[in-house]
Amino acid sequence: MAANNASFAAALFIGLSLLFAVTAEDPYRFYEWNVTYGDIYPLGVRQQGILINGQFPGPDIHSVTNDNIIINVFNSLDEPFLLSWNGVQQRRNSFVDGVYGTTCPIPPGQNYTYMLQMKDQIGSFYYFPSLAFHKAAGGFGGIRILSRPRIPVPFPDPAGDTTVLIGDWYKSNHTDLKAQLDNGKKLPLPDGILINGRSSGATLNVEQGKVYRLRISNVGLQDSLNFRIQNHKMKVVEVEGTHTLQTTFSSLDVHVGQSYSVLVTADQPPRDYYVVVSSRFTSNVLTTTGVLRYSNSAGAVSGPIPGGPTIQIDWSLNQARAIRTNLTASGPRPNPQGSYHYGMINTTRTIRLASSAGQVDGKQRYAVNSVSFKPADTPLKLADYFKIDGVYRTGSIQYQPTGGGIYLDTSVMQVDYRTFVEIVFENTEDIIQSYHLDGYSFWVVGMDGGQWSPNSRNEYNLRDAVARCTVQVYPSSWTAILIALDNVGMWNLRSEFWARQYLGQQFYLRVYTPSTSLRDEYPVPRNALLCGRASGRRTRPL
Repeated sequence: MAANNASFAAALFIGLSLLFAVTAEDPYRFYEWNVTYGDIYPLGVRQQGILINGQFPGPDIHSVTNDNIIINVFNSLDEPFLLSWNGVQQRRNSFVDGVYGTTCPIPPGQNYTYMLQMKDQIGSFYYFPSLAFHKAAGGFGGIRILSRPRIPVPFPDPAGDTTVLIGDWYKSNHTDLKAQLDNGKKLPLPDGILINGRSSGATLNVEQGKVYRLRISNVGLQDSLNFRIQNHKMKVVEVEGTHTLQTTFSSLDVHVGQSYSVLVTADQPPRDYYVVVSSRFTSNVLTTTGVLRYSNSAGAVSGPIPGGPTIQIDWSLNQARAIRTNLTASGPRPNPQGSYHYGMINTTRTIRLASSAGQVDGKQRYAVNSVSFKPADTPLKLADYFKIDGVYRTGSIQYQPTGGGIYLDTSVMQVDYRTFVEIVFENTEDIIQSYHLDGYSFWVVGMDGGQWSPNSRNEYNLRDAVARCTVQVYPSSWTAILIALDNVGMWNLRSEFWARQYLGQQFYLRVYTPSTSLRDEYPVPRNALLCGRASGRRTRPL
């Protein structure tokens, strides 16, 4: 096996080197990761964690717009494994998206080389394990995509650039949590909150008078979290690939699956200050602390831990509305972000998506438009490519809520390439929710309490709404997004509450064109793993 891996890696390197020499492509960055189990103690008790190169959390991916990222992943676990790249759009290439609807898992003891391109993107994102309930064991890390050197960024280079991964956590092993869900039960409330894999002791080091960029991602399983630093303000400058108006906050809500970049100025007397993360919209507020430490610190943290919002929806809603796009800043290309006038384009379809929870055959399930997703025996994208009938059917989920009871199906919704659609997330439940769409960035044009109606469009922000890939929906509320369907493929639209996703609150958006041109979509990668009914098929030549 090792010899085969070495041979493939050598051939890949030679092939990519030749390709680069001939076409002068964008730079390549190579990574080699070994995924293993290991003992971790994030809440003070021993657990089986998922480590990448022995690290929990895993290593960061540092890149620049349009870089080609080559990651050779060795699965040293005793079960299949798969990584997904939250927010990386995989332009024309949903085959490598890393969710089971698009990509075959890496079998135990084998490896797979992901070939990604950070095409026309900047910003802060993260990766995570998408199979089973692995996300509850680790295997996640930060992704940063820097702007190309000649494209201006709307703030000076910071003195430091730090990934801050926050999330709720359980003391139970991921296998026990998965077993509870498989047995038809709900999960209990989480036991604690982590900052960069630690429930206490996480430290951010700064020097007096300098400005630092923090890339904050909520990689947890279900809780919205509030982030704050004692006696310091935070200036939001980027949200999931969009430069924002530079709005200053004392604390920041980061909902599950979301990523923010903030600037923090070390402008206080030199000592240690609390970094605080606490849960939002929960009856039992979980809180954890770290430390912001000045290099010339004169003392340890002191005083009360700064309080934050708890169940106040209006506070969070007003903050979300205040985060808007900086129309004068460049994105990944040297032109203003506001040059694409999304608010002046007629929509071709309105899709309304309603969540629900209930029992199917005596077991807990969650659904979108009454359909609780049931994984197929073959990745849906491979079934498309190899024209394998019977794996799924389009139309298995409706464009509007049905109001009916929950049922199981492999739900796939078809939409046409190069159309412009409105999607409304409707939440009649009494919990906050969070949704993510792979392959895309969309404009969050409206959110409010109550029931959405066509008249709700009168309050849409059609000028400078923030573009992002993960959005919250408040209890008994709605959120509306607009999206240009310019990326052909099979894309996962899911709840970021991982138990809900696991038990069916997800589906696949099939962005379809009859064209077979490489300008619209790449063919299946030469090294793609094949499984299910795609086993034994041939991939393309290099």
